[in-house]
Amino acid sequence: KFSDHEERLSGSDREEDEDDVEAALKKEVGQIRASTEQKLRRFQSVESGANNVVFIRTQGIEPENLVHHILKDMHTTKKKKTRVILRMLPISGTCKAFMEDMKKYTETFFEPWFKAPNKGTFQIVYKARNNSHMSREEVIKELAGIVGSLNPENKVDLNNPEYTVVVEIIKTVCCLSVVRDYVLFRKYNLQEVVKSNKEDTQQNPSSLTEEQNSKVVKPETEEEKSSKEVKQENK
Repeated sequence: KFSDHEERLSGSDREEDEDDVEAALKKEVGQIRASTEQKLRRFQSVESGANNVVFIRTQGIEPENLVHHILKDMHTTKKKKTRVILRMLPISGTCKAFMEDMKKYTETFFEPWFKAPNKGTFQIVYKARNNSHMSREEVIKELAGIVGSLNPENKVDLNNPEYTVVVEIIKTVCCLSVVRDYVLFRKYNLQEVVKSNKEDTQQNPSSLTEEQNSKVVKPETEEEKSSKEVKQENK
């Protein structure tokens, strides 16, 4: 009888030990998961697949607002805060870098800015890395057509557009964003935006003439001869 009682106690102890171990494991897993989720709420580096391109994923943060705030602060203070970053571009949406996929995706993606009653002047800038199957002219033509179909009052403006549609293709991924103050903030160039010039202090930046604008962004852009075509980036 004593032996049976002792065995029963031992079995009970083992069950309690197993329960304790299980509870401890669940607690540890919960802590790891909470820690991981906390890290993901901030910033996470993602392999871009292209040289000299760093892709940062954000959680709970609007990329356009974050980058615009950084550029606005640098433009106002003229304080250089980085030596190695050339440009900082927000990416709000991605899709496969094939024309049909891009057309289907942007029909919805462009709506917050360009679908009636929303409207605005715009330009499209395009750059491809590690990709040779996409045609710059075709992409710009098709996307401009989609913007126009959302509201006929959307007009191309190569000098001082309200919105700039940024198309960045990396391998087989198309990264998209619609940004403000693209000309004012020197094409979102962190090195150029801190440089002072007479135009910034003598007149309203929104009234930059075509000649002044071309001087600001000349190293990285060119304008098409036809006013119907959209501004493009040089490779």
